[in-house]
Amino acid sequence: MTSSSDRSQAVDVQEPKTYEVRTYGCQMNVHDSERLSGLLEGAGYVRAPEGSDGDADVVVFNTCAVRENADNRLYGNLGRLAPMKTKRPGMQIAVGGCLAQKDRDTIVKRAPWVDVVFGTHNIGKLPVLLERARVQEEAQVEIAESLEAFPSTLPTRRESAYAAWVSISVGCNNTCTFCIVPALRGKEKDRRTGDILAEIEALVGEGVSEITLLGQNVNAYGSDIGDREAFSKLLRACGQIEGLERVRFTSPHPRDFTDDVIAAMAETPNVMPQLHMPLQSGSDPVLKAMRRSYRQDRYLGIIEKVRAAIPHAAITTDIIVGFPGETEEDFEQTMHVAREARFSAAFTFQYSKRPGTPAATMENQVSKEVVQARYERLVALQEQISWDENKKQVGRTLELMVAEGEGRKDGATHRLSGRAPDNRLVHFTKPDQEVRPGDVVTVEVTYAAPHHLLAEGAVLDVRRTRAGDAWEKRNAAEAPKPAGVMLGLPKIGAPEPLPVATGSGCGCD
Repeated sequence: MTSSSDRSQAVDVQEPKTYEVRTYGCQMNVHDSERLSGLLEGAGYVRAPEGSDGDADVVVFNTCAVRENADNRLYGNLGRLAPMKTKRPGMQIAVGGCLAQKDRDTIVKRAPWVDVVFGTHNIGKLPVLLERARVQEEAQVEIAESLEAFPSTLPTRRESAYAAWVSISVGCNNTCTFCIVPALRGKEKDRRTGDILAEIEALVGEGVSEITLLGQNVNAYGSDIGDREAFSKLLRACGQIEGLERVRFTSPHPRDFTDDVIAAMAETPNVMPQLHMPLQSGSDPVLKAMRRSYRQDRYLGIIEKVRAAIPHAAITTDIIVGFPGETEEDFEQTMHVAREARFSAAFTFQYSKRPGTPAATMENQVSKEVVQARYERLVALQEQISWDENKKQVGRTLELMVAEGEGRKDGATHRLSGRAPDNRLVHFTKPDQEVRPGDVVTVEVTYAAPHHLLAEGAVLDVRRTRAGDAWEKRNAAEAPKPAGVMLGLPKIGAPEPLPVATGSGCGCD
């Protein structure tokens, strides 16, 4: 028989509150979401089970203001949560990120059921704002105008046990006419080199074997102290960290891409032969209108130098089609650069107006029909180039870091997937022995498609790694707990190009 005290104790036991983070936009937002998850878990929340679709105690939207109709997408999602919140007493909804920084009070006016609005500079306040909203029973809107604390000082719930983002700077000093990010993220602020290296060493100590240095204009690192070689020095310092197998970075700007960076890439063994170099346009007049501080010759010169120093480098890019004033001749110059540069992949975007940017009010906006036609021509050209470049990989022997969740058909095809040093995605035959994400396998490429490679033969070698151990340990520890909610977060490194994309083409470059 249960006593009254036992019944009282049973009533007092409460399940921990659950949370869900929905992320839109660039890699900086993805990394910020890792911080938001870490903050919430530090405050006692646990991740909602996979597929909860808003059925959580706290739902956080980490928004982007770059893409077309970003606000409509947000309010549509908020609208779908309104009836769920009515039925679930105590549920809270928070909106952060670039769109929150831009729209501020507008969000609560249009969606009065939102509890918290916070910006890009004060993500560390989320748990406090949620508690304040609960106690005061009214929406809390707090937007800081400048960075309160570098995000890397905040707790983190990283999405991967074997690969990690490491932020080296925030903000951007560029004034590209199509981009609103500098107005929302602020001026560039660099992190101390010692703090960056200490974080990387700590990550390696936890089992991470691949890191991606992250910044809105990553190779401008050092502008705070006037050291133009600070970024190349940082790359070389990463090469001295024992146990760190792969180093990547995104996204650089051609203006700041100096010869010493190319030398550091070529001479530092763990810096991978991969470069994402945003082009945006191949036309000098359009680049001038965009306020991109380089021209076609300068851009192609960088590509030539990289290829001379690192022959097997895979180079990817961003391109905007249909920027205001773009003529057929301008577009042909973009096609010319694509043919000359031989990108392994390109992220192509149809220009769309973004309120608050100079380009939105420029004359000679290009019609949707013309933009669509040009976009399709560019995609067709780049698809062929990507395929031709991938065919050159057939017969090569590659070391792959086994990836988690990157091969959608792996279960049906009895394959696994991994990333080559140049970040190409390779699907390979599943070996008889156990292989874990983070382990390294050696394979021979047998087939090429435009966006992936196949290694259909037997795996030549399997190397179990500390990163694989870390993945195994994390999954063993988390098995009894609710599964994490990935919500479409990009993987480390450049993802596969999408077949159709609209927007400004800007994120962190």
